[in-house]
Amino acid sequence: MPVTDRVLAVVKLKTLAELVGGQVVGDAQVEIRRVSTIDQASEGDLTFLTNPKYLPYLAKCEASAIIVATGVEHAGKNLLVCSNPYLAFAKIQTLLQGETYPAVGIMSGAYIAESAQLGRNVSIYPGCVIGENVVIGANSMLFPNTVIYDDVTIGSDCLIHAGCLVREQTQLGDRVILQPGAVIGSDGFGFAPDGGSYYKIPQVGIVVLEDDVEIGSCCCIDRAALGETRIKKGCKLDNMVQVAHNVELGEDSVIAAQTGFSGSCKIGRHATFGGQSAVTGHVKLGDNITIAGKGGATGSLDGDQVYSGTPAIPHKQWLKSSLIFGKLPEMRREMSALRRRLLELEEQIKEQ
Repeated sequence: MPVTDRVLAVVKLKTLAELVGGQVVGDAQVEIRRVSTIDQASEGDLTFLTNPKYLPYLAKCEASAIIVATGVEHAGKNLLVCSNPYLAFAKIQTLLQGETYPAVGIMSGAYIAESAQLGRNVSIYPGCVIGENVVIGANSMLFPNTVIYDDVTIGSDCLIHAGCLVREQTQLGDRVILQPGAVIGSDGFGFAPDGGSYYKIPQVGIVVLEDDVEIGSCCCIDRAALGETRIKKGCKLDNMVQVAHNVELGEDSVIAAQTGFSGSCKIGRHATFGGQSAVTGHVKLGDNITIAGKGGATGSLDGDQVYSGTPAIPHKQWLKSSLIFGKLPEMRREMSALRRRLLELEEQIKEQ
């Protein structure tokens, strides 16, 4: 059965409206079994409309009900009206089709050190290795081939997916999610020049992931040289993000794939980073900052602004600059022609 066909519950539209704080226009008793796209939905499905360009799809939509924003009307359709349709969609999909993993206990093939402390309903899959003095909170799940080094603390209700590695003394809060292949606590990139070679600097700090942090597949979060690397509460990292030693990411920041943070940079709360963006070391970025995709912050930047380009500049300024960039060859030719003409005029003046 495809994942999109998985049904965990069948719920009346009225109940879903209560869940998301919305109002029903039409039949509140209609039963909903799953969420589907507006062009593929059929009877029993709930779909959502967040972009006005999809309004023409409503006429032919076969869904039993549609999540819409306040002010959207459509005769003959059952509507769930709310202020934030996208958030409502997320909450309803979690209820109807969200991930569920039954507790399996300690399965055969897992190695757990005698000094490890496991909370109630912890699940450990085959191939896992749990080191000395590890503490794992209630209801957390470690999927196959996860490796937890000594002295790690993992909170309650965490999901550590297959193939993750968490190194010594790392601290994970509650409800942390590590997607497959994430590496938490690897050595920071620190080497002291020694003539023509380099001497490795011991990385003796730790990594702290606070509550409700999610780390994408194949991310690398480096341990601090001294002190800690800290990812604060509610941060969400996409796949293949690199966080260097002693970085601090502020609460509720969202980081798209292939972004890199150099050592000791400090990022304010509710920051947004587009894909393949980057931050140089030892700089500070303010709260509510946005760095567009491929943008590079090479110095400290104030918050509450959108920046683009490398080095990153305010987005409106970058838009104006980008329009000029394509005209640079033409402008260069014009300037060369003007220079030649100026030299000719100077020669004519000298001859007079």
